[in-house]
Amino acid sequence: MGFRCGIVGLPNVGKSTLFNALTETQAAQAANYPFCTIEPNVGQVGVPDPRLDKLAAIAGSAKIIPTQLGFVDIAGLVKGASKGEGLGNQFLGNIREVDAIVHVLRCFENDDIQHVANKVDPLADAETVETELLLSDLESLEKRVPNLIKRGQQGDKESKIAASVLGQTLELLREGKPARLTQPKDEEEARVFAQAQLITGKPILYVCNVNEEDAARGNALSEQVFAKARAESANAVVVSAAIESELVGMGQEDRMEFLSELGLTETGLARVIRAGYDLLHLITFFTVGPKEARAWTVEKGAKAPQAAGAIHSDFERGFIRAETIAYDDYIALNGEAGARDAGKLRQEGKDYVVQDGDVMHFKFNV
Repeated sequence: MGFRCGIVGLPNVGKSTLFNALTETQAAQAANYPFCTIEPNVGQVGVPDPRLDKLAAIAGSAKIIPTQLGFVDIAGLVKGASKGEGLGNQFLGNIREVDAIVHVLRCFENDDIQHVANKVDPLADAETVETELLLSDLESLEKRVPNLIKRGQQGDKESKIAASVLGQTLELLREGKPARLTQPKDEEEARVFAQAQLITGKPILYVCNVNEEDAARGNALSEQVFAKARAESANAVVVSAAIESELVGMGQEDRMEFLSELGLTETGLARVIRAGYDLLHLITFFTVGPKEARAWTVEKGAKAPQAAGAIHSDFERGFIRAETIAYDDYIALNGEAGARDAGKLRQEGKDYVVQDGDVMHFKFNV
């Protein structure tokens, strides 16, 4: 199951530097000019989860495999992108294909790095990008909704539902509001809305890129972004892309010493990855044994057969039951044997809703 976050923002805000650090590669060419990134770069990153190391230590696992989250580095947008300015149409199409948006905003002053508007104003930058995304969605729905209404009037049930929910979205867009404020009234409307792949319908995380000296506490510019995020019920994190790029290639001990000198206890990237994971309403379950301890991803509310399917489609198709131990019980009772002896290993059926941290072993027959 692949989940991808698209990294967006104006040119020269630190998107590609952040992406390079996230993936610990130089796959994206970071440079001080617009449109450096022409094709979207995609990288898979492990989701930091200290629980996995603790489980592996108890089980004596030979390998540790974290769950993965995808990040897509999408080239910088400019004013007029929705009308094809810059390389706008291509990039808007790339954004439409991701599950969530990570919006990088420049919250640092540096005369050596050009800003497309010749001033540092993260709220204005955010408005520029958001306007282009909104205009793109508006253009899309103004073409689609009239046709859906017409087909609905002719008796097409699916079109009638789509016309209702997307018509509501169209009104929001005309008012300058993002599509994510749409409120589908049932699962069918929610499915139709999701299928529309509207850019402003995606959840959003604001990443405030600050100078090294502001990495621990942020600054006045990042405070403005956090206020904006709170007003939108969105999330925001502070990161110094410059610090993160310095950490690439360091050993764990050197990395922690470097962070400590800056007043930090963890990398900014760890916060970005976890926030992206939360943004998508994802949870983690584990499989643990002597060969490997592994984390797996499912959406919140997934049932046991869907969790089995995250490992292999045959597991879901032939699902019988799931032997399940809560993470806290596994740790407190020193593993599977202790949990079994204490009656904490449960046999769960196909209606069981997976909980974050569950340690699971699936029985199946195909």
